[in-house]
Amino acid sequence: MADPTNGPEPAAPGAPTASAAPGPDPAPPGPDPAEIAAGPAPAEPAGPRPLGVPVAPTGQAAVDAALARLAEADHLPVSGHLGMYEDVHRGLRDTLASLDQHPGPPAPFPTHDRPGRPDQ
Repeated sequence: MADPTNGPEPAAPGAPTASAAPGPDPAPPGPDPAEIAAGPAPAEPAGPRPLGVPVAPTGQAAVDAALARLAEADHLPVSGHLGMYEDVHRGLRDTLASLDQHPGPPAPFPTHDRPGRPDQ
């Protein structure tokens, strides 16, 4: 009789062991749990993708040229976007400021019969 405190009785010499017993093959090892938690690895890093934002012409050559430069962002790495956006903004700001430098038609001069009020 086997002693229950000592575990199973040793097999007789030449007898098959439990690991060599006939039956189905053991299951292959499963995926690594760390790989499952991390998710699938990307095949290659994502590059810049065009946004496809349409730009309507304004009729002002300087403004249209500045807006056309925005399409360059589609071909630049993200690190180059800020400099390009700042350059376009500077150009648009200069174009807007130049509108103040070109005065409109001269104001009418007051006459002796209409001092200071050209609308009378």
